[in-house]
Amino acid sequence: MLLGVLALVKKKDNNIINKDIIKVGYQKSLEMLKACRTKYGFLASVTERDNYRRIWGRDGCITGLAALLTDDADLIEGCRCTLETLARYQGPHGEIPSNVDPDLGRISYGGMTGRVDSDLWFLICISQYWQRTGDDFFLKSMINVIEKVRFLLGAWEFNNRGFLYVPITGDWADEYIHEGYVLYDQILYFQAQREMCKIHKHIHHSADHTLIDRTVRLKHLIRNNFWFPDHDELPDHVYHEILYKKGKRAAQRFSDRYWAPFFSPSGYGYRFDMMANILVSIFGVAAKEQAEKVDAYIQQEILQDDVVLLPAFYPVITPKDEDWEDLQMTFSYTFKNLPNESHNGGLWPLVTGLYAADLAYRGKQDLARKYLTGVHRANARHIDGADWRFSEFLHGATHEPGGTPKMAWSAAAAIIAHAALNGKGIIG
Repeated sequence: MLLGVLALVKKKDNNIINKDIIKVGYQKSLEMLKACRTKYGFLASVTERDNYRRIWGRDGCITGLAALLTDDADLIEGCRCTLETLARYQGPHGEIPSNVDPDLGRISYGGMTGRVDSDLWFLICISQYWQRTGDDFFLKSMINVIEKVRFLLGAWEFNNRGFLYVPITGDWADEYIHEGYVLYDQILYFQAQREMCKIHKHIHHSADHTLIDRTVRLKHLIRNNFWFPDHDELPDHVYHEILYKKGKRAAQRFSDRYWAPFFSPSGYGYRFDMMANILVSIFGVAAKEQAEKVDAYIQQEILQDDVVLLPAFYPVITPKDEDWEDLQMTFSYTFKNLPNESHNGGLWPLVTGLYAADLAYRGKQDLARKYLTGVHRANARHIDGADWRFSEFLHGATHEPGGTPKMAWSAAAAIIAHAALNGKGIIG
């Protein structure tokens, strides 16, 4: 009896702690976003390291989407300024910068390759800013920019069959080894096209039926080529029949458990891509049963006992793995993907916060709070004696803070999850 009472007391105390850290964590996250806000928009980080103290296409737009959920006028203006800065430095073919330093006039459209997802997050964020503010003047000022991005994305399909082809290092996993038809980018492409349908209808007072058909087809393509069911029937929308059959034979690791991360002319990848498996649910492509199978896989195979934080990719690539040699060669300046670091098993507040939001959208409030609490505890970790450092990631084994501190999107993910628990979706 006494043990039962003590257990209830402990559970009650934990609930109080969780409520306190969620409340404090939200305020600290707002403060972090405000610290990263400049007249040009949101910096990826206020830390003077490499090129983090710049306006980034990907980071800035994810942070901007969080800002739109805060009802804070200054942060919402920060979203607009971010978009205007990125548009101002658009490349000649429609490229949205990977990052830009307006004060010094330094612009990067990527390292060894361009950054496909900068363009995709940019389109999504423009649409969401317009929908949430009703700023038609802003939207009309962006139409030419939007059309150039759309044209470029169409060219990046290469074969005009619906999927973007993403070169290695061509998205947020910019020192990892995924390439080809990457699920993460196809999901963003799908959502970007949905947003463009809304914009077209508003501007032209009529639907773009061709774009609508492309968007519907892309949804079917994603469902049919990245999720392998138990049965052997060939789906209706197979991208390449022979490659699909090869993938089916090689899919025992993930078949009917989670979404394949990518495929290319050489075959299918198999490692679990956390961001892709989250976004495919958030943007409404995954069926309920598929999302719950992904939940089960995360709970049973990935989640650690002593920290509620998720890796970007799983499993970790070690020197014993056949991919290790390729991974070691995939970096720009210094090798960051040692086992349990960065994308190679590092635990990310960004990814975990988006998962918490997805759980909240699906009505799993208690589980969402659990993951949000994990995000806040990670963001609160101290570096050099200071708390609430908002690190880029934690080491997958030691849980020590890693990467760059004071990251805007580590705070943004917490805000997105907090908003989701209060009924606000990242997509309006």
